[in-house]
Amino acid sequence: MNSFAASENSRPHIVFILTDDQGAWALGCAGNDEIRTPNLDRLAAEGTRFSNFFCTSPVCSPARASLLTGRIPSQHGVHDWIRGGNIGERPIAYLQGQPAYTEMLADNGYVCGLSGKWHLGDSMQPQKGFSHWYVHQTGGSAYYDAPMIRDGKLIQEPGYLTDVITDDALQFLEGRSGEEQGPFYLSVHYTAPHSPWIDNHPQQYVDLYEDCAFDSCPQEPKHPWAIPTAPWSDNQRENLKGYFAAVTAMDRNVGRILDKLEQLGIRDQTLVCFLSDNGFNCGHHGIWGKGNGTFPQNMYDTSVKVPAIFSQPGRIPQGRVCDGLVSGYDFMPTLLDYVGLDNPEAERLPGTSFLPLLLGEAEQNREDVVIFDEYGPVRMIRTREWKYVHRYPYGPHELYHLASDPDERVNRIDDASAQEQLARLKAKLERWFVRYADPARDGTREPVTGYGQLELAGPDGEGRPSYFAGEAPKPS
Repeated sequence: MNSFAASENSRPHIVFILTDDQGAWALGCAGNDEIRTPNLDRLAAEGTRFSNFFCTSPVCSPARASLLTGRIPSQHGVHDWIRGGNIGERPIAYLQGQPAYTEMLADNGYVCGLSGKWHLGDSMQPQKGFSHWYVHQTGGSAYYDAPMIRDGKLIQEPGYLTDVITDDALQFLEGRSGEEQGPFYLSVHYTAPHSPWIDNHPQQYVDLYEDCAFDSCPQEPKHPWAIPTAPWSDNQRENLKGYFAAVTAMDRNVGRILDKLEQLGIRDQTLVCFLSDNGFNCGHHGIWGKGNGTFPQNMYDTSVKVPAIFSQPGRIPQGRVCDGLVSGYDFMPTLLDYVGLDNPEAERLPGTSFLPLLLGEAEQNREDVVIFDEYGPVRMIRTREWKYVHRYPYGPHELYHLASDPDERVNRIDDASAQEQLARLKAKLERWFVRYADPARDGTREPVTGYGQLELAGPDGEGRPSYFAGEAPKPS
């Protein structure tokens, strides 16, 4: 057990900020000189930024379920964004019976609060150790008059949603600031920068990008697999201005949270984690969207790589960029390790703690680390040099030599000189999923379309789960 946090009194507070559909490229501190993120840049300067952090599935609900439980989608059974069972007459608790790190924190003296997006089913009921519960009714909406749940009641919030989520989070912090109250955990889950982007954000932020060239978002020819509901338009500048404005408005609110922690005198006692649920393409690869911006679903780095910053002054090295390969399924074991709690699920989970990497005590490269990803019947294995994407049952498959082709332009699946490498990656991919996938929840058997999951998967569901297959609103 970690000696730093061996007792409840010495354990740090935790603020976990999670954004929705933010590309790893959408950060100033990541080298984007067009987008304005001064507070996230400040957070990175006060901590460590990971440049190779990957989601477990390039769509929101499965990725969020994996962060919370440490399980891959083929273990927890959430394979697409949750379209059915959020509210209404038949709510579904998709993660019922699957331990979450928030439950373990709550069992060990943490008071847990959630402000913002839940999107893991049965939004009416506080779950997973949360005692404070202010959440979105579904998973996404317009930014004004958003459908929310407060004190168990369905409401419409007239204010700008990113501000409103932060207001609630600040109230939670105010209420938990006394030292005698013990440690707290706060999830701040923004819907930003998810669409809609046009006419949905304060004009002061939109105007910041009036003259932006958007060189960081090249508008490539439309991908042949691009879905018909992707937000293609005759004026992509307005979409880009809205997306960038959503990020900058969110960044301002991150600054409000950091300022509040400093005002309360608890910044040095608080671990701040910043992630996005999945990556995003704003024209990259000819795609608007993430993994379900195409059908079949894609596994481009722009879809599976997310921004990631961790900061606690005095413990985590400051101003450091770590290029070690880490995944969302490593988040739960790392967080528990950080606060000195045993992980009773460790033997059943695929992830490992990257705490030594976070604290600067290990080599950054971790050359032996391999990343795995899945989205329904689409699976990926990625090393530092290679990526292989396998689509069950019939393909098409992809193989990229990232060392020479970092933008994934040349599919070498039929390259004779790469067949030995292909065979090794395929074998390793299959062995890993055989080890960790639950046969009752295995994504290769699910007809996932990218348009939403309607039912519970696995032995607790009523037969096989169902997925939306037709034309649908923009995926959440």
